[in-house]
Amino acid sequence: MRFVWPLLAFLVGLVPLIAPLAPVPHPLLTIATALWIAALVWLAPRKPEWALPLTAPLFAVNNLWAMATTAFVMFAASRRIPRLGRLWALLGLTVVLQTGFSLFLVRESAPFWENLLGAFAGAVFFVLFPAVSGMLLGRRRPMVRLLQERNEYLERARALTAASARSEERAHIAGEMHDMLGHRLSLISIHAGALELATATKAPQLHDQAELIRTTSSLAMAELREILGVLRTNPEPESLDEDTGTRSDIAALVESSVNAGITVSLDWSGDDLHGADPRTRRAVHRVVREALTNVHKHAPHARTRVQVAVQGGRARIQVLNGPSSGTPGKGTRRGLIGLEERVGLLGGSFSAGPPLEGGFRVAADVPLHPATQAEQSVAEAEEVPPPLAAEVLTVPRVVGGGCLGMLALLPIAGALIVLLLFALLNPTQMNAPYFDSLRVGVTSEREIIDQFGVGQLGVDGCSRFQTSHNAQLYYKLCFQDGKLTSKEQERP
Repeated sequence: MRFVWPLLAFLVGLVPLIAPLAPVPHPLLTIATALWIAALVWLAPRKPEWALPLTAPLFAVNNLWAMATTAFVMFAASRRIPRLGRLWALLGLTVVLQTGFSLFLVRESAPFWENLLGAFAGAVFFVLFPAVSGMLLGRRRPMVRLLQERNEYLERARALTAASARSEERAHIAGEMHDMLGHRLSLISIHAGALELATATKAPQLHDQAELIRTTSSLAMAELREILGVLRTNPEPESLDEDTGTRSDIAALVESSVNAGITVSLDWSGDDLHGADPRTRRAVHRVVREALTNVHKHAPHARTRVQVAVQGGRARIQVLNGPSSGTPGKGTRRGLIGLEERVGLLGGSFSAGPPLEGGFRVAADVPLHPATQAEQSVAEAEEVPPPLAAEVLTVPRVVGGGCLGMLALLPIAGALIVLLLFALLNPTQMNAPYFDSLRVGVTSEREIIDQFGVGQLGVDGCSRFQTSHNAQLYYKLCFQDGKLTSKEQERP
C-alpha cells in the first residue's frame, strides 16, 4: 500500500484533462500538480510537518481535484503530529499560505477584501475539517493503548490478589487442621501407646488391637503432616525417608502386596528418583500406594502391573489391574480425589478409570522438579485475558474514540463525485451565433441553463462554455439576480 495511495492521488489530479470543471490550466501544469499531490500523499505519513505547508502551492493552479486531495494529506499528516502546539502552528501557517496562493486565481475587479475573504474561507474549509478529523483519530490510538496497558495491569493485579488469597486460605486451613486434628491425633497416639503397654501384661488377647490403634494413629499423624505441607504456602521441610518414592520404595510396596496375596509386577524404566524433588517422590509413593490399596479392596484376585517411566524431566506412573472375578466393593473415591489434587498442585496430570479392555487404571504424570508455590502464583497471574481488539470499530467506539471526525472527509469526497458526474454529463459547448444573440440585462439565466446547463463554474462565480468551433476558446457569462450581466470570450 506504500505506492497505491500516491498513484490514486496522481490519477485524481489528472481528472481535469478528461472532465474539466472550470478553465483548466495548461496540460503540462495539470500533470505537474498531479505529480505534486501524489508526492505529498507519499510524504504525509513520513514527514507530516513538511507535508502540511507544501499543500499551499496547489491553490495557485486551477486544478480543483488536486486541491480537494489536499484534504486527505491534511488528515494523514495531522494524525502523526503528537504535539498540539506545533500542529496548530503548522495549520495556521498552512491557512495563511493557501490564502495567499489562492489570490493568484482571482481575475475579477472585485474588492480585494472580498477576494481575500473568499480565499481564506476556502483555505479553512480544506484545512480545518480534515485536520481536526486526523487529530482526533491520532489522539485516539495512544489513549486506547494506554487503556489497554491499564486494563492488563489491573487484570494482573486481580490475578495476583486471587493467588495470594488462595495461598492465605490454604495456610489458614493448614493452621486450623494442625491446631485441632493434630492435637487430637497426638492424644490418641499417646493413649494408644499406654494401652498397648497395659494390654501386654494384663490383657494379651487385646495387645494386637492396641498395637493397631497406635500404628494407625501414628500413620494418620504422618499423613496429616503431608497434607499440611501441601496446603502451606511455604511448607516447612519434612523429615522424609531418603528412599521414599524411589525404585526400592516402590519395589517394597509391590512386595508387601505380593505377600498379602495379590499378583503384582513392577516395570521401572529410566533413572531412579533419588535426585527428584521430595514432593514428586512423595506423590509417586502415594499414587502407587493408593492404587494398590484399591486393588486390595476391590480386585484382590486380579493381576496387577505397576509401571514407572522416568524420562524427559517427568515421572509417569501407571497402575493397571485386570478384571476381577469377585464382586467389586463400593468406594467413595476420596483417595483418588486427594491424589488428583496432590498431582495437580505439582503441575502434573492425573486420571483414573476403567480402560476399554476392562479392569481399572490409575495414571499420573508429574514433573521431577515442580514449581514452588510462589512461582505458581506468578504463573497464574500471567494468565490474564487478552486485551480487546482496539481496531474493531463499532459505532459506540467510533463515537467515543473520536473517529466520528472522519466523517468530515465524506462531504469533500461526495462533492467531488457529484462534480465529476456533472462535468461528464453537462453539455457545455455553445455556438458563436447563439453567443452573439445574447443580450446583457435581458437574457435570463434560466434560458441558458435549459439549453446548455450551468457550464463550467469558475472561482469568480461565472459560467464558462466551450465554443463549438475552437476548443481553446471559452464564452464567459456572468449573471446577477437571474439576468446576464456580462459576456466575453476567454482563453485559458
